[in-house]
Amino acid sequence: MRLSRRTASASLAVALVLTLAYEAVPHARVPADERESADPFGAACRIRVNGSKVTAYCHNPYPETDRVSLHVECVRWWDIDTDSSPVAAGPAQTVRLTGRCWKEVGEVWISHRRES
Repeated sequence: MRLSRRTASASLAVALVLTLAYEAVPHARVPADERESADPFGAACRIRVNGSKVTAYCHNPYPETDRVSLHVECVRWWDIDTDSSPVAAGPAQTVRLTGRCWKEVGEVWISHRRES
């Protein structure tokens, strides 16, 4: 079965839109075991990967301070993975976290911790 050019173009356009939309999706705020607590907690973070550079913006809408850290795992075995120092995102505060790899970025995530 051969796809027509119109069908192939439409499939490619849908795949491209879904790939680009993934970067704009907010990621999980806190681990599942902390989600069950009665007090809402956790900054909402948006992560953007541009080549080998990673930028994350985390906004904390809650009254308790959230200490966020950026974790970057690189694709190449010789490329150094990085974990940022925790940054305090106070109530109604937005913080910016950055990281990078020398080559390709493999995986990126944010960890959250309550301030003690």
